[in-house]
Amino acid sequence: MADVTVLRRNRPGTKAEDFCKWPEEPFEEMDSTLAVQQFIQQTIREDPTNIEKILTPPEGQDEGVWKYEHLRQFCLELNGIAVKLQQGECQPETCTQMTATEQWIFLCAAHKAPKECPAIDYTRHTLDGAACLLNSNKYFPSSLYK
Repeated sequence: MADVTVLRRNRPGTKAEDFCKWPEEPFEEMDSTLAVQQFIQQTIREDPTNIEKILTPPEGQDEGVWKYEHLRQFCLELNGIAVKLQQGECQPETCTQMTATEQWIFLCAAHKAPKECPAIDYTRHTLDGAACLLNSNKYFPSSLYK
């Protein structure tokens, strides 16, 4: 039987319900610098409620890389939530501050001097800061993840 190449891409125009509908691939067969990220995303798609399985690394996987890739995936997921919030009710005009309670207002550290920001801006600034940190050669010097 001839080998069949499976392209793991969502083509332009793909309907949301058809996203990522390619066959699963064992981790050992993933031949890519993004194999860990691919495996984590595949495991999440398989059953997003099975946290134990999602957090369990494949045998022999470096623990630091595993944790790093989970942080990157967490930021990706949060970006999706931020976009949905921005498209809905969380607008700078309606959510003028990032608050925990009526007494606690978050100050945004993305500015030279921390200051108040609309909630959606605070969220975007925080996610941008996390992405910059995760892509920093100072803290994560491996060129594999760039």
